Amino acid sequence: MWRKIRKDKWYYLLLLPGIIYFLLFRYGPMWGILIAFKNYMPFLGFWESPWVGFQNFQDFFANPDFFKLLRNTLLISFYNLIFTFPAPIILALLLNEVKNALFKRTVQTLVYIPHFISMTIVVSLTYIFLTTQGGFVNNWLYEHMGRKIQFLTDPKWFRPLIIIQTIWKETGWGTIIFLAALTNINPSLYEAAIVDGAKRWQQMRYITLPCLMPTVIILLILRLGGILDTGFEQIYLMMNSLNREVADVFDTYVYTMGITRGAFSYSTAVGLFKSIVGIVLIQLSNLLARKVSDISLF
Repeated sequence: MWRKIRKDKWYYLLLLPGIIYFLLFRYGPMWGILIAFKNYMPFLGFWESPWVGFQNFQDFFANPDFFKLLRNTLLISFYNLIFTFPAPIILALLLNEVKNALFKRTVQTLVYIPHFISMTIVVSLTYIFLTTQGGFVNNWLYEHMGRKIQFLTDPKWFRPLIIIQTIWKETGWGTIIFLAALTNINPSLYEAAIVDGAKRWQQMRYITLPCLMPTVIILLILRLGGILDTGFEQIYLMMNSLNREVADVFDTYVYTMGITRGAFSYSTAVGLFKSIVGIVLIQLSNLLARKVSDISLF
């Protein structure tokens, strides 16, 4: 091992900043999860706070809010998986069929831009367009239909708005990986298909999609690992007192309990529960993918 390190010392030197980053900011703070098993009191400190074992987890699972939080989180994650995950794949396939290079680059640039816009600005634009107090959409509805819709306060509109915002903001950026995967497809496969009389749709179905599938499976496994992560900032900014029943998720609950109410141990237990579920889902989905398709993350 040391012989290999000496031989490739400059490569390892380039790798060193990344290793230090993960050690300091990823692995180092993990000791803090111990307060999930303590009744942490700031004036007593980390080590002197009393040990309570799994009491925080028991309190969380017995809390009436648990099933509401689980339902809201899973529903938003499920809708993201159904509508948001395939969107970059579809867009990448469409862009791959464009032969005009200038038009293709222009479209790619335009769809990338929303990714660099802060979620705060995205939510602000949503409010500007949909508010009943002068919003463009509601003004148009009032002029043509004689009524306004409470997009921002009606609970039934909360999840669709979250999905639409996510699709608009992240679809273009998500195409980068899939377009890179498409460029690795051997052009001779398409040439042979054309000789055999395959049309564009048949080429996409029998060549493009199968070659893209390994990338799709790997990204799907990673997405399943974060199925309980719905994005704190977006949910918190879109949530209000009228839609809280469907908007409150694990991320906002951790913030409310940990930051605003000072229940540090309890909120840490909730966060640890999310992490454990993510690890289990990654392992199970990876195992299933390996058995079904011989493609896996590890």
